[in-house]
Amino acid sequence: MELKILEERPNPLLQRVEYKFEVAHATKATPTREEVRVELAKALKLSKDRVVIERMSAKFGTARSEGEAASYTNTEALKAIVRDHIQIRNGFKEKAVKGPAAPSEPEKPTAAPPAAAAAEPAKGA
Repeated sequence: MELKILEERPNPLLQRVEYKFEVAHATKATPTREEVRVELAKALKLSKDRVVIERMSAKFGTARSEGEAASYTNTEALKAIVRDHIQIRNGFKEKAVKGPAAPSEPEKPTAAPPAAAAAEPAKGA
C-alpha cells in the first residue's frame, strides 16, 4: 500500500490540519480505514488517536482510493468537533445499541361484532 498526500491545508479555527490523500493498492484489496489511518499517522509522524478519516472511496476499475482526512491538535478537540457517525467509523466511539421498543400503550383486543346483530334479518326484504 502506497500513500501519497495530495493536499495539506491548516484550519486553526477547528484546531486541525486537513488532508487529501491517495492510496495505491495494486497487490491487495481496498485497505480498511484503520489501515489507512495507521499509514497516514506514520507519514505525518503523529499518534493515530489524533487522525480521522472523513471519507474514502475506491476508484472504479483502478487499484487506488482517494479520501479526505484530518489531524487534530489533541483528542479533546477531535471528540468535540468530529460528528458522531465519523467517530464511530474511525473507532473512537461505540455504536449505540437499540433495544426492543417498549409499546406506548398496551394493546386492546378488538371486539367482535355481536352475534345477535348478525342474525337479524334485513328490513324491507
